[in-house]
Amino acid sequence: MPRARIIPCLTLLERRLVKTRRFAEPRYLGDPINAMRIFSDKEADELVLLDIGAQGRSPDLDLLGRLASEAFMPVSYGGGITTAAQAESVLQAGFEKVVIGSSALQRLGFVSELAARVGSQSVVVSLDVRGGGGAGFRVVRSRGTIEVADDPVLAARRLADAGAGELIIHQVDRDGTRCGYDLELVRMVSSAVGVPVVALGGAGSVGDLRAGVAAGAAAVAAGSLFSLFGRREAVLLTYPGDEVGRWER
Repeated sequence: MPRARIIPCLTLLERRLVKTRRFAEPRYLGDPINAMRIFSDKEADELVLLDIGAQGRSPDLDLLGRLASEAFMPVSYGGGITTAAQAESVLQAGFEKVVIGSSALQRLGFVSELAARVGSQSVVVSLDVRGGGGAGFRVVRSRGTIEVADDPVLAARRLADAGAGELIIHQVDRDGTRCGYDLELVRMVSSAVGVPVVALGGAGSVGDLRAGVAAGAAAVAAGSLFSLFGRREAVLLTYPGDEVGRWER
């Protein structure tokens, strides 16, 4: 079996690196170009870059080109991609994959169009989910503000069938909390689709990463775990080295 990937997830806002908590309270962390260099030097398996301020505007190709030039690892980008031409421009700037979210949920055919134009292997859909436990799950879009479905498994299957080559399952209520992944959600989705699932939202330790893989994730992603350190959450960009090993699915 392939080994699970460990993926830093960086969040951009107005060309600055930030970290959110439950999709709110963006905290400034530093320069994204410097962060890209650091994670490249640390030989991260892969990196996901999400521009949360890109809704309503096209991707910032000037910045993306500069970021891609610093990356010596596969990098995915999401934010402001609403057309196939924009996706192609991002890939031409040096990124391996594009990430779409709200646009995929609003236009399922857009997923199929992208897959036909750039290949399913380059199309990632981020599925944002709230709730869980006794309250049930809810699929949301537009930074978690609009509920669009109550069955993440059905939504995931539709996206995979439409041509998504990979799914990021982002638990909004755990974003930035470092309380661990929603393992029930990871198990439900990863066992229901035939494409790789990336767990995101809540990782606070290497143990949480291991648990995400054990629950079925093909990759485990985190933001706070790789950018904030200690009780006071000082900014420190880190990445687990060989001492933690790698885990097969």
